Amino acid sequence: MKICFIAGADSIHSKKWVEFFVQRGHKVFWISLIPPLQGVIKNVNFYEMRGNFWRNIFRVKKLINEISPDIVHAHYAGKNGFLGAYSNFHPFVLTVWGDDVLFLPHSKIKGPLVRFAIRKADLITCDAHHMKDVLIKLGVPQSLIRIVYFGIDTNKFSPGEKDIDLVNSLGLSEYNTVISLRNFDPIYDLETLIKAAPLILKDVPNTKFIIIGHGPQEKMLKNLATSLKVSSSVKFIGRVPNEEIPGYLRISDVYVSTSLSDAGIAASTAEAMACEVPVVITNSGENDKWINDGENGFLVPVKNPQKLAEKVVYLLNHPEVRQTFGKRARRLIVENNSYYKEMSKMEKIYSELLLRKSA
Repeated sequence: MKICFIAGADSIHSKKWVEFFVQRGHKVFWISLIPPLQGVIKNVNFYEMRGNFWRNIFRVKKLINEISPDIVHAHYAGKNGFLGAYSNFHPFVLTVWGDDVLFLPHSKIKGPLVRFAIRKADLITCDAHHMKDVLIKLGVPQSLIRIVYFGIDTNKFSPGEKDIDLVNSLGLSEYNTVISLRNFDPIYDLETLIKAAPLILKDVPNTKFIIIGHGPQEKMLKNLATSLKVSSSVKFIGRVPNEEIPGYLRISDVYVSTSLSDAGIAASTAEAMACEVPVVITNSGENDKWINDGENGFLVPVKNPQKLAEKVVYLLNHPEVRQTFGKRARRLIVENNSYYKEMSKMEKIYSELLLRKSA
């Protein structure tokens, strides 16, 4: 089938979605308002729509008419969703990502775009039950909502041998390693992890913190680490390509997420679980649907460095618990959040929509 995606080319999540359908042999078109973070995927017809958004509305509508796809699928209900909706093409699928339906509908400027996209969609997917509830409150019939996870490639993200060269290059050979993969935005609250660092180091001094990501709070976080006298133990790595993340996870003893809010389970959390790295994450969003506290990981309150430190220290001091948590967590991801299973589910949904259209 011919599938036209409208999605940000700067997101690994968009890229993974597109890649699956290319690999399945579908003819894929990708429209993005943002330039790609890395190179464009092979065998994809890619269109970068820079410039004035309001002018792009008409450009995208004309382009979709020329492509004449079987399916138009927009990711994120803001500008991308509006572009797909305004094209007036059907079947039109919309995937909401979180804040686009949790916060944007209340915005005077972006709210009308979101509500228009939601109203025009033939089917909406989300990756959390609480987001489904929000969509219903916004007037979407329950029959038009499907839960589809972005999914984890559990072949790529799997336990394996430590990369000794990576360990040595980071100076970690004699240290426990705590890793974070969340970006440096206020919503992810890396400040709490930095504040927990001296508490962890007090009990387990041979610990290093690997902070992978980027964002507007980077300078503040580095200054905080310096003021708390833990800068020598905290390594800010910056951006790391997704294909290199499994290597970092395999050298880590504990994964931490201090997010104040997540739509569904964060991709980085699920990736750590798939690599059998025990997780300590905040009890926000639907994290409690994935982590049974004390069984396959730990849940801690948001903005609580003391509780975070307590659970991290416990795991660092109990390697047998780390191993048990890791194996249980991977099993859950393999069974319930597999990339191939979830994308195959989406492929079936496309087929169902086309059958309904032709009926």
